[in-house]
Amino acid sequence: MRPNVVAYTLGRTFAFSNPHQTMHKLKIIIYSLPLLMALAACSGNDNGTDNGGSNTVKNENGNKIAASAPADILRLEFPRVKGGTSQVIVHRTAQYGMTYALEWDHQKRAQRWTCFRIYKDNAVKNWSRYQWEGTSWGGDPFQPDPLVPLGEQPNVRGEFSGSYYPNSNSYYQRGHICASEDRVYSQEANEQTFYMTNMMPQVGNFNGGIWMKMEDRVRSLAKSVDTLYVCKGGTIDNGSQIVGRTKSGFIVPRYFFMALLGKNKQGYKALAFWAEHLNVDKSSDNLSNYIINISTLQQLTGIDFFCNLPDDVENHVESLSAESVKRAWGFQ
Repeated sequence: MRPNVVAYTLGRTFAFSNPHQTMHKLKIIIYSLPLLMALAACSGNDNGTDNGGSNTVKNENGNKIAASAPADILRLEFPRVKGGTSQVIVHRTAQYGMTYALEWDHQKRAQRWTCFRIYKDNAVKNWSRYQWEGTSWGGDPFQPDPLVPLGEQPNVRGEFSGSYYPNSNSYYQRGHICASEDRVYSQEANEQTFYMTNMMPQVGNFNGGIWMKMEDRVRSLAKSVDTLYVCKGGTIDNGSQIVGRTKSGFIVPRYFFMALLGKNKQGYKALAFWAEHLNVDKSSDNLSNYIINISTLQQLTGIDFFCNLPDDVENHVESLSAESVKRAWGFQ
């Protein structure tokens, strides 16, 4: 968040009443310039990263602080919030801060996306999903989200497993959007991934197939950058992008997506995964076939990803060709 504050400070006009005050203020601004330019300036290069060059920070489509939304919406992993009947829900732990956030549509009774970040300090394993078997839960701690009205959430048991993928005997599983394995740095954070607002109906061949393969690759990609900003979800806004409904009318997405933004000392790079929700085991597929650029994902979903980046950086990393994106991230 500090670069945003610095940029705002540099954009103001100061009136100083004495030379000593002037020199003091100028020193603060000058000392802040290297940090600002390193994170916010923009010029592209051929490997798909963006590492800076302009002295002006411009952001016209970023999220704005409002009384109805938490300050977290200014973080880089957040897409542009929709508003209206939707609300941003943030789950936290005292030690690690934000576990993940989601945008919950109260009218549709569904989440539109979940976002979070992975970096060195939270990419540690202090808990295992299988340890729940030795607790009072006796297994995975699926439970209602305490921050969302109970009547808007699927029942913990029976709602998904009692509903079936079209023209099949395959029932839906409770598919994590923020994966349990992405939040194993503490027991509390892992438990939060089992809230029903973090679940979407996924048929087993998809949940345990290509979706799991993508989740595994995300954790691998996180090791190649300083910070990985992640936004994931399923399609809920377009009727043609919905498979159907569960027995109580909860949306079953036809497509699922992942938007990734990596940051390291070279700058930023981004990629997206887009997968159709099929009752077919695609786990042997090459993930390269599912990669698109962020601009294409935005057109498909209507969601403005990574809107809090400076506009020039955002436009560059999101509009690279899919082939350039694959090269930048080491896909064959």
